Amino acid sequence: MKECAEKICTMKFGAPSLDSVVSEICSTYSDEKGINHVEGFNLPGEEEVIDILNELVEIVFPGYAGRKTLSLRNIHYFVGETVTKAYSQLSDQIARAMRYNCTKNDCKDCDVPKLSSEAAMGLLKSLAGIRETMKLDVQAAFEGDPAAKSLDEIVLSYPGIKAITTHRIAHELFSRNVPLIPRMMGEYAHRRTGIDIHPGAKIGGSFFIDHGTGVVVGETAVIGRNVKIYQGVTLGALSFPRDASGNIIKGKKRHPTIEDDVTIYSGATILGDIVVGKGSVIGGNVWLTETVPPGTKITATIPELKIKRKS
Repeated sequence: MKECAEKICTMKFGAPSLDSVVSEICSTYSDEKGINHVEGFNLPGEEEVIDILNELVEIVFPGYAGRKTLSLRNIHYFVGETVTKAYSQLSDQIARAMRYNCTKNDCKDCDVPKLSSEAAMGLLKSLAGIRETMKLDVQAAFEGDPAAKSLDEIVLSYPGIKAITTHRIAHELFSRNVPLIPRMMGEYAHRRTGIDIHPGAKIGGSFFIDHGTGVVVGETAVIGRNVKIYQGVTLGALSFPRDASGNIIKGKKRHPTIEDDVTIYSGATILGDIVVGKGSVIGGNVWLTETVPPGTKITATIPELKIKRKS
C-alpha cells in the first residue's frame, strides 16, 4: 500500500501547486488507520444494498411501491422473479462483506461462498415470517393512532413502519453474523425516517413507533410485544464496560429490556441494562436508569412555568 501511495505521488498533474496537493493527500493513505480502503477486496456497494433492500421491502408489501401492477394471478411469478434476483445480488454483496471481514480478522478457514449463500438464503426464508410480523405492526399502528385512516395509509406513509420493516430485514442478516450490510441498511432507514434502530436490537411483534423522529434503539435493546413508543425516545447505554487496558468491551448487554405492553411517551430516556416491567407506562421526558416492576407508571415532575403578560 505504501509503494502504491508513493507511485501515485510521483505522477504529475499539470500545475505545480496541484502536484503538492496530490502528494500531501496521498501521504495520508499509507498509515492504514481505517478511513481508506485501497488494494483490498471490493466492499459492499451502498446503492446495490439499498436496491436489494427495496426489492425485499416490495416482497413484504407487494404493490405499494407502484412499480408493477400485481394481482393474485401474477403474484407467484413476481415473487419468484424478485427472490431469484435478490438471492444472486445479495449473495454477492454478502460475499464482499465476508471477504473483507475474513481479511481484516486474518481468518484461516472461511468458506465465503458457502457462508454468503447460506446467509442470503436464510434471509429469504425469513421473509414470510417478517410479513406476518409486519401485519401485526401495521395493525398496532392503526389501533394506536386515532389519526390513521387506513392500513394502506400506514404502509405508504408512516416512518415508523418503514424503519421497522428495514430493521426486521437487517436484523436477520445481523443474527447471521453478516458484517457491514445490516448497518448500511439501518443507517439508510435512519436517514429516511429520523429513526435510529441498531440491527442487533431484538423487537417483538405489534410494535408501534408514533411520529418517530429522534427515536434511538441501541444494539442490545430487547423490546417485547405490543410496545408503543413516541418521538424522541432513547433506549441507550448508561456506560460502557471497559477491560483492564481501558478499552471498551463489546458485545455485552448494555441497553434496556422493555417487556410486553409498555408505553413510552415522547422525550423519555431509558439507559443501561435495566428492565421496564410488563404493562408499565413511562411518561414524557422521564430519565430512567433503574429497573421498574410490572405495572409501574413513572412521570416527570411538571416544570414550574413563569408567565409574563405583555403590558
